[in-house]
Amino acid sequence: MSTREQLERIARSHLPEAVAERWIALIRPTLRLRPAGPEEAPAGRLGGVPAVPGDFAWPEWPGQGPLNLVASIDCGRLPAGCLDPALPSAGTLLFFYFDEGNRTSQEEFVPPVGTWDPETLAGARVVHVPAGVPVAVRGLPGGVDPYQEVPLAAEATVTGPDFSHPVFRDACRDLPEKDRAFLDDWSNGEAFGDALDERFQPPMHQLGGYAFPIQNPVETEVGFAHVPENSGDRAQRWKAAEEEGKRWVLLAQIDSDPAAGMMWGDAGMLYWLIRREDLAAGDFPAASFTWQCS
Repeated sequence: MSTREQLERIARSHLPEAVAERWIALIRPTLRLRPAGPEEAPAGRLGGVPAVPGDFAWPEWPGQGPLNLVASIDCGRLPAGCLDPALPSAGTLLFFYFDEGNRTSQEEFVPPVGTWDPETLAGARVVHVPAGVPVAVRGLPGGVDPYQEVPLAAEATVTGPDFSHPVFRDACRDLPEKDRAFLDDWSNGEAFGDALDERFQPPMHQLGGYAFPIQNPVETEVGFAHVPENSGDRAQRWKAAEEEGKRWVLLAQIDSDPAAGMMWGDAGMLYWLIRREDLAAGDFPAASFTWQCS
């Protein structure tokens, strides 16, 4: 796991001094999810069949069918004070996604869920089951195959923003021209990004912190789906998306994982995000989603 000192060392080794200090100031605590050992009490699970209330309405994509349960997180078993953004202190978070490849039968083509078509975002959902509500294992709806269950442990670590992350770019906006010129040359971020990537071995499941993007910053992708279509041409909408994306934070990132029978495109990742104000209000239906692959 990474420590703040390790990230600071990487930043100062690969970035100009002033740029490194701005990046370091943005470091956030996060929880890395890994397979739980036999003596560990799991903090969550990939796949499997969840315990839900008796009146639980299984999430569906209208016109397409029920969603797949990707992960469940027992918020009461997460280490306290080790996460930004902070999740509920109790209850269970359930993460759903419509995986057209994991169906008992699928007769017609279904477009993949993603921010490129906001109408498809009904194919991903986050549900919070409050603590104290009686629950029981009730099985899956017809047509959905469960993923292999993998118990997960949560370990505290830290993350920093990607080289192209709009929050990082904003933090550097008032730096001298030579520093901004460094940032404008995208090749300067390659060695820095490689050094950050070397900290982890897949699968990279994570709660909170900054996402591990395979392509663009995931916050900007989600922002793009939540800005008006009439906000200009694509370049103007993308700029608006960067602004909107600053309001969104990562809830969970679930990597492709052979142990659970999960493969998202070409070894991709799933990301669920939410605005901070919606998270504070417990408004998990307001969460959004994207996924990326190489």
